[in-house]
Amino acid sequence: METLLVYLAVGAVAGTIAGLFGVGGGLIIVPALVLVFTARGIAPDILTHMAVATSLATIVVTSVSSIRTHHLKGAVDWRIFRVMVPGILLGSWLGGVTADLLPGPWLQLLIGVFAILIAAKMWLDGLRSAPLPEDGGRLPGAAGLTTAGGVIGWASAIFGIGGGSLTVPFLSRSHVQIQRAVATSAACGLPIAVAGAISFAIQGWGNPLLPPWSSGYVYWPAFLGIVLASALFARFGALLAHRLSPRMLKNCFGGLLFVIGARFIWLNIHLLA
Repeated sequence: METLLVYLAVGAVAGTIAGLFGVGGGLIIVPALVLVFTARGIAPDILTHMAVATSLATIVVTSVSSIRTHHLKGAVDWRIFRVMVPGILLGSWLGGVTADLLPGPWLQLLIGVFAILIAAKMWLDGLRSAPLPEDGGRLPGAAGLTTAGGVIGWASAIFGIGGGSLTVPFLSRSHVQIQRAVATSAACGLPIAVAGAISFAIQGWGNPLLPPWSSGYVYWPAFLGIVLASALFARFGALLAHRLSPRMLKNCFGGLLFVIGARFIWLNIHLLA
């Protein structure tokens, strides 16, 4: 029961931040689970993989509600989605395979660098009084979209995210209206999470270091607690966001991600020597 309460707390924090800052909870769930798994004494060689895999598994559930909301508003561009999905599925699967080849500390280093890059983007966005004009050109053809889906799926699976921080900028710079880019990105998050979670489950299957109640690297007690709490608290975070300055929100979230990224890099910096 104490363990479940811890994961409920992780879900509550992740849900609140996701609703507050308008981002996927994976950016928070993965670092939080790394801390919890470390405190629980789970083997360092697998705890980061478990955090990423479990984050992807939770996104499978939480993304469904988001997709439904966007679909009812007619905002999802299903044509773009259908073309990108084959690449997303393959890329997400390969992301799980790639992550399994990386030692846990190296995976944490990559996540730390990624968190700092997203923090920098948040700060830059917060400094702009108006969005920059889009100059990325027209939407690519089928081959380009499928390839982009593969790259986004691969990176998202490695970092345990739904891919919104990668898909939205790509579609926006391809002259897709921002509302449709966000909605289509939400739809793309489901195949990313499904293929990535299954890949991590298979890659970790039978690992003797795994704790009970695991399917490969997916840890079900953490999954249950996070899913139960995150949906409820995401609504609370969204309500709170309307009372705060958007620029302040971006700066605060950027600061949080920078601290998380710097901590991951600092704890594993000896690998770069």
